[in-house]
Amino acid sequence: MYGECKGVVISTLIDRCTFCLDTAEQQTMDIGGQPAKDTAEEKSPRRSFSIKLWPPSQNTREMLVVRITENLSSKSIFTQKYGSLNKEEAEENAKKIEHEAFLSSNQHYETEPDGDGSAAVQLYAKECSKKILEALKRGPTVKDEGEVVVSKEVAVAGETVFDLSKGNRSFIDAEEAEVILQPLKEPGNSYVKICFSNRSFGVDAARVAEPILASIKHQLKEVDLSDFIAGRPEDEAIEVMNIFSAALEGSILRSLDLSDNAMGEKGVRAFSALLKSQSSLEELYLLNDGISEEAAQAVCELIPSTEKLRVLHFHSNMTGDAGAIAIAEVVKGSPLLEDFRCSSTRIGAEGGVALSEALATCSHLKKLDLRDNMFGVEAAVALSKALPNFEGLKEIYLSYLNLEDEGAIAISDALKESAPALEVLDMGGNEITTEAAPILAACIATKQQLTKLNLSENELKDEGAIQISNALEEGHLQLEEVDMSTNAIARVGARALAKVVLQKPHFKCLNIDANFISAEGVDEVEDLFAKCPEKLGSLEDNAPEGFDDEDSEEGGDDDDEHDLGSKLKNLEVNGE
Repeated sequence: MYGECKGVVISTLIDRCTFCLDTAEQQTMDIGGQPAKDTAEEKSPRRSFSIKLWPPSQNTREMLVVRITENLSSKSIFTQKYGSLNKEEAEENAKKIEHEAFLSSNQHYETEPDGDGSAAVQLYAKECSKKILEALKRGPTVKDEGEVVVSKEVAVAGETVFDLSKGNRSFIDAEEAEVILQPLKEPGNSYVKICFSNRSFGVDAARVAEPILASIKHQLKEVDLSDFIAGRPEDEAIEVMNIFSAALEGSILRSLDLSDNAMGEKGVRAFSALLKSQSSLEELYLLNDGISEEAAQAVCELIPSTEKLRVLHFHSNMTGDAGAIAIAEVVKGSPLLEDFRCSSTRIGAEGGVALSEALATCSHLKKLDLRDNMFGVEAAVALSKALPNFEGLKEIYLSYLNLEDEGAIAISDALKESAPALEVLDMGGNEITTEAAPILAACIATKQQLTKLNLSENELKDEGAIQISNALEEGHLQLEEVDMSTNAIARVGARALAKVVLQKPHFKCLNIDANFISAEGVDEVEDLFAKCPEKLGSLEDNAPEGFDDEDSEEGGDDDDEHDLGSKLKNLEVNGE
């Protein structure tokens, strides 16, 4: 009965306020709808029987949002004067209006003299009325990409993700921080993940965030602070990182992303308090952070335990060999690692060997990305010794590692006997020639779950292309993409690849651009793809004038090309 009575009182007052927005008298009406009076009746003993009118129930608040939505979108004297909002925008504004009115009224209630909540209720109605009118006067709005829409996250009960990353990068000052972080201050909020990425915090804004984050840190499971100090001077950026680190210290996180902050060692150590308190991390992202040798050593030193770590990403850093050795120690302490990315990190043979040996302990690995480093043959051979441990490996990215034939052969031999469910094989840009083609083809033949194959920017020529085609001929029903661009492939190899991929039911794209396919060869391939041209990549960089018919006599015709195909058609692909 009490809840129903309170809800009726608030509802009545809101009805009056929202439908009489232009009358100043309405903003000063008491609960009964009459002008407020300071009478003896108010001081009578019956006062002891008054009910508490604040705070409103969640049901009352939701009902009010519905009513405000109607006032913003339905026909009335105000919408006739200022125009109405569509249903979606009206609801969005209604949630924001109610939320802001509730916050200001609740703050007032804490200092309300009579303590029954009547003044808070009147303020609640007054604020709603004022904000409804303001919204109508503003009219419909078109949001630009950089706008932060807080209301969508605020009013949804049970929301678990608080995300500021949408839109263009922008600076946040203290005043804006107070507004956009308000949902995190809501009592009983359910946020377990916060993402501040793409919004640049200064010291003043960080000071606003500090107590808010400290108050919810024990409920947080995922924190994304990637790219959150962009454009700030180094001293300010370091101070901001120190503030956030202190605020989140002691949280028990599952995932932490500190990418795109150009931190270097100073930045890593600025997060010392947070990193030292993490012993349950499952995911750690440090991409594009200027992680040098010293910074990598700091990471290794500061995180107390990585026993639960499943994802570790270090893309685009300045790690080098010495840094790789430090990261290798982190890898050794991560027996559950499933996804390891250490691409574009300037690692040479020494660091590559250290990482490869450390990875041998990670028997749960499913995805390995070491692209764009300077491993060379020595590190490739070391990696080949670790590969047999990865029975569950599904994706491996080894492009631009200077593997050469020897390294490619070692890795292909190892993969042939392991990773039966491999879906992605990327070995582009490694100077692989026809010498390694038979072993590489033998490996590919065993990978029946393959969906993507990238062997671009090698020197496989027609001979290698035909051997790869033969390897793909049987099975491989899940195959979707093949990239054999920039391989000095001519007419025979291009035609062989085209014929085999078109047999695959799920195939999407063949890239054989930047090769030496003759004009006649291009016509043949395009004819083969006539019914599905979208599955053939562009050939605009093909160079028919670069064709060098090494595999047939000069002046050879279709018979000569057929001869090459015949010689290779029945070539064993088991490498024996």
